[in-house]
Amino acid sequence: MRLDRDSVGQGYFEHAVYNHWDPYEDIPQSDLEADREKMINDEDLTEEEFEEYMLVLALFGAGEEAVAEDLAPLAIALDDIDDQMFITSQLYEEAKHTQFFDRYWREVVLPVADERGFEATYPTNQRFFNEEYIDLFEKNEAAMELLLTDDTPENRAKAYCHYHLVVESVLAQTGYYGLTSLFSPGGNDNVPQRDFPHLEGLTQGVTYIRSDEGRHVGFGMQKIQELIAGEGVDPQVVQDTLQELMPHVANTVSRFTEATDPVPLVEYSRDKLTRRIEIITNADAEIPDVETLVEIDDAPDTATADD
Repeated sequence: MRLDRDSVGQGYFEHAVYNHWDPYEDIPQSDLEADREKMINDEDLTEEEFEEYMLVLALFGAGEEAVAEDLAPLAIALDDIDDQMFITSQLYEEAKHTQFFDRYWREVVLPVADERGFEATYPTNQRFFNEEYIDLFEKNEAAMELLLTDDTPENRAKAYCHYHLVVESVLAQTGYYGLTSLFSPGGNDNVPQRDFPHLEGLTQGVTYIRSDEGRHVGFGMQKIQELIAGEGVDPQVVQDTLQELMPHVANTVSRFTEATDPVPLVEYSRDKLTRRIEIITNADAEIPDVETLVEIDDAPDTATADD
């Protein structure tokens, strides 16, 4: 048989198949309508807070769209059928995430702006994207495209670092952490500047997306560990790549100041980076299994270098 059901790629692929969700059918229309009404009726909502609300959703939407495009070179470079199958599922999931944020913008953000008399704009407005954010995704694109012309173990490790670890594991997880802290009862009380309504449609979509991205992060971590242990990639390359990209994350996250206290978000992102480095560069550190990796609290952090 060509497929190895015990392989990393096949395990994550099968988990993706069994845990499929639909960005239209599985997010009830009634939940989006409730989110819309809660935002319209939030008497304390300022236009500055709403601008920040749009900002984070625009960054997510653009990020999901970008990686859905930028990940394709990795699918071409991989020569293992099990890994190829997982990457195809990941591309599909990134496209679904793009659908969710587009739907949310159309059905919640724009109607709220219209009703409240706030400036109605689209998530592609360039004011949402600062230089650090743009540079991060341009570097991610370059790292992936390099695999088409110079596919070495070191360049593969760098590509996984750019996308699976920094974009998905650090930047995206920090953003989801912020959103759930603001708009769900189970978040960190130190993040919001005030109490905001519980937006069940938004947080339900985020829950599904974080579950997908637990697989993506786990796959990238496993692959980098394999490149270090089996292909001789210097762990310092991984550390240097991650640390080089961290300022882009910090400078993106620190933009949230109206509705959010940026300090715990920056601290959260730095902790994520530190834990990833500790786990990946220690050959004895065990990465959790698939089920653990897709827990909503981003459970890769439960593994330590001493495990």
